Amino acid sequence: MDITTLLIIILIIFFLLWLWQASLRANVVDWGHGWINFLDGFLRLFIKYFHRFQYQPVPLPETGPALLAANHISGLDPLLVIAACKRPVRFLIAQEQYDRIGLNWVFKKVGCIPVQRGGRVEKAFRTALQALENGEVVALFPEGGIHTRRKPAKRLKGGIAKLAELSGVPVYPVTIDGILIEGLNVLALLMPNRARLTSYPELDCASLGDKECMARLTRLLVQSAK
Repeated sequence: MDITTLLIIILIIFFLLWLWQASLRANVVDWGHGWINFLDGFLRLFIKYFHRFQYQPVPLPETGPALLAANHISGLDPLLVIAACKRPVRFLIAQEQYDRIGLNWVFKKVGCIPVQRGGRVEKAFRTALQALENGEVVALFPEGGIHTRRKPAKRLKGGIAKLAELSGVPVYPVTIDGILIEGLNVLALLMPNRARLTSYPELDCASLGDKECMARLTRLLVQSAK
């Protein structure tokens, strides 16, 4: 082994050690797993510097259950939501996304809840309700998929209001913008953005009722995000 190769190896090792320490310092949420805590810190650094993330922290309670609802314009959105929260967040995600090779183990570790297409959502619904009963934070994208701000969903799916009604848990709406090219999934992570997340006061959807709850969420997540 020549001296140049040896120096490159040493530099790589020092860089990896620096990255490990920097990510652990940036980690603010205990996910219960060392590697996931490292990924949390790395994610926060990546979002802050590569995507120039500006956000208002989601005003979640320090303890107790909460529902979080966001518009969905790219594959970067879940990472932005996580970076804006100081508590672990369990996302409801499509079954086909949950089963992605190489990512499934991460989704399991962070407690993602898979939702089957075709209306068979009972199992996911029960799991989400149980998580809320356990005092956890559950997040949904009520648009039901990625929609650009120019072509938002025509209507939001009512699962968020039903979960709020059955659990009596408040909903914390947030909107995301500043994504360079909306509608992308994986590529949105690789393209630098000026990502922004805006938080709004909680909605007591259990008291408002389904219709009024969905009307207010529509105004916040769809109309205000245009």
